[in-house]
Amino acid sequence: MTIRSISILGATGSVGASTLDLIRREPEQWRVVALTAHSQAADLARLAREFSAEIAVIADESHLPELRAALAGSTVEAVGGPAALVEAAARGADITLAAIVGCAGLAPTMAAIEQGRTVALANKEALVSAGEVMTAAVARSGATLLPVDSEHNAIFQCLHGNDPADVRWITLTASGGPFRDWSIEQLVAATPAQAVKHPNWDMGAKISVDSATMMNKGLELIEAFHLFPVGLERLRIIVHPQSVVHSMVEYRDGSTLAQLGPSDMRVPIASTLAWPRRMTTPCAPLDLAEIGELTFRAPDEIRFPATRLARQAAQAGGAMPAVLNAANEVAVAAFLAGRVGFTRIAAMAEEVLGRYAPSAPTALGDVLAIDGEARARAQELLELV
Repeated sequence: MTIRSISILGATGSVGASTLDLIRREPEQWRVVALTAHSQAADLARLAREFSAEIAVIADESHLPELRAALAGSTVEAVGGPAALVEAAARGADITLAAIVGCAGLAPTMAAIEQGRTVALANKEALVSAGEVMTAAVARSGATLLPVDSEHNAIFQCLHGNDPADVRWITLTASGGPFRDWSIEQLVAATPAQAVKHPNWDMGAKISVDSATMMNKGLELIEAFHLFPVGLERLRIIVHPQSVVHSMVEYRDGSTLAQLGPSDMRVPIASTLAWPRRMTTPCAPLDLAEIGELTFRAPDEIRFPATRLARQAAQAGGAMPAVLNAANEVAVAAFLAGRVGFTRIAAMAEEVLGRYAPSAPTALGDVLAIDGEARARAQELLELV
């Protein structure tokens, strides 16, 4: 039996927790190198002790004293700050799970890619904002990039062993979120508490709001554009409320391959951890008879314009996906803080896209500068509210 090393960037989030649950079931097969968290020092220390991690990194350095105190007497090295995140990601684990939400995960993810090992990507914003820069880094380093998002992992599985030139369509499925049947009038009054209650998936607040606006699916469209070289015109979205079919690939001979599974992130995570083999998960078998029916419908870009904005940003290319992502992050944070209404999230993103069109980034520093300026433009809009 070969023991593999793993680092988990974002260990205390939902994806990190699901990954550690799988590792916990087969501990003899894994050596944990690095675990990171944003500010949850106590949780991070507990996990670092349980899994005998070599290093624990807290991104918010103000929580470093708490982390060090919680790890006193252990063999775990405790460090903090953004630079420490990058250094931990560069330790060269056999596989690095990149699950830090938002552009905060961009630099650590790039550091992991540059090691030329396997990176399991759960941070869609990194590839959205720095698609060309990141894919160029993958090509230079020889790293293997495996998608963790359920939709992209499904596509990855459906494409395995096939020629992308034979693809007619790649279809990403979307649950439609908690507001899929709401009227525009209802959406205007939607609250953060309602938005974070996803009907199918257990996710963090930011991702849950993105699902409610359909921006999550728009960002996934951009991510798919970079991951799967079939062209933007061959990518489409369909609403599938049951979240059983995670995505589909139709080939030019008329065959359509779909990946089905329960709404449990441990399924796609297991696919990446075991690739190119399979591993056992505790997920319940799929019971189609009990589910009864699978339904599909076209997305409504009047009520949910985020997917239209994402496609436009992808078509424009260059810096525009990064601008969209940054503006959306600011707008979502403002919504969760009660500063703007639900429908203002996409409206703010569209306004920033219309006001800010920088040159295409060629390096990580360019991406971060564009991200920062786009956030500033979005903050300016907030001050007008």
